[in-house]
Amino acid sequence: MKIALVSPYDWSYPGGVRSHIEHLAAELRARGHQVRILTPASGAASHDVEYGVYKLGWAAPVRINGSVARVAVSPTMKHDLRRLLEREAFDIVHLHEPFVSTLTLAILRLAHEMQTPCIATFHASSNRRTSPTVMAYAMASPFLRSHFARLDMCIAVSETARTHVARFFDTDFAIIPNGIDLAHYVTQLPRLPQFDDGKRNVLFLGRMEPRKGLRYLLKAIPLVRDQCGGPGMPPVRFILAGEGPERAYYQKIVAKHGWDDVIFTGYVSDAEKPSYFASADIYCAPSTGNESQGIVLLEGMASGVPVVASDIPGYRSVITGPEVGFLTPPRNAERLAWSICHLLRDDTLRARVGRAGQARATDYSWERITGMIEQAYLEGRLRALHRPQRRHLWSLRTTAPLLSSLDPSALQSAHSATSVWAISPFDENVVE
Repeated sequence: MKIALVSPYDWSYPGGVRSHIEHLAAELRARGHQVRILTPASGAASHDVEYGVYKLGWAAPVRINGSVARVAVSPTMKHDLRRLLEREAFDIVHLHEPFVSTLTLAILRLAHEMQTPCIATFHASSNRRTSPTVMAYAMASPFLRSHFARLDMCIAVSETARTHVARFFDTDFAIIPNGIDLAHYVTQLPRLPQFDDGKRNVLFLGRMEPRKGLRYLLKAIPLVRDQCGGPGMPPVRFILAGEGPERAYYQKIVAKHGWDDVIFTGYVSDAEKPSYFASADIYCAPSTGNESQGIVLLEGMASGVPVVASDIPGYRSVITGPEVGFLTPPRNAERLAWSICHLLRDDTLRARVGRAGQARATDYSWERITGMIEQAYLEGRLRALHRPQRRHLWSLRTTAPLLSSLDPSALQSAHSATSVWAISPFDENVVE
């Protein structure tokens, strides 16, 4: 099949949806499918040529769900998008968070007109009925219902994400979680030299923003040291990895209390993550809510690190019992400290929970997840066959095979005079 994976988020910035699309594209290509990624991009990286990526339009920062996302804000591109879809003649258009940006909405409408099966994956969730995300959906849902009706198949990455969207749109959802690159994390690595000195390491790895709950881990630090810092007990170090708008505030708290062995590492790349997990005795995720699944939990579990996380719906779908990880009430520093100490005091328990978590993580391999998504594609294509046909679509499907058989350089020449791509020339970011 020829598949379009459409993202509403800025490709120039790392993020969960971008990572999901990259890994899905790689696995689909390994299975023999042709894949194109359609996405906004900004900055210098928007001009980088990447295999199979169309960079369309630009993006702006928007506060969503307690975080900041860079969302497509595309100028009028209707005719160029239509030409792109005609030329590529996709068998499937797979939109991620289809209602987040004007780009995804435009592609959904055009693909539906072309009778191309449209699949959507919903990633986000909110556990508060009055959150900005929920309010935005509530206000926009009357307008969006006509767009929702154009979807042939809907996927949610968790039951939490399904519940979030199902408040406003009544349909069946396939629950297909995010995957993880198991091979990237199961490799046994040595500890990073700076953290390999006999101290026990508690790792936080995430964006430093309110919903990640780092403030509650900071409140737990003196409690952990009081309970786990006695004679004969190795010192406990807290490794706080990541960047974000609240980092300076958290650093001021640590400096004010004069805490030693609280290390701020700054941004950690995906390539560096396995080494940080390998250096950790416990991974801690004290998020307060609005997490649809918890990929970073699975990454830690795949690395064999016992996890202590907040008992919130998205995380509950991953940590299904105390044998694979510990869940604590959100915003409760005392219970968080107790769980950390419980694991720090018992080497055997840490090893047992780490092994069980690693076994649990294998359920989320990209090979398995992609197989489930392929089944959703087949279901979506079957449902699309039952759509009412539209008379004005004849030219798109009859001319598409001819367009796709033309030499790309000839197409570039033919379109260069009229192309008004906001970021990329017609073929610049698709390399075969």
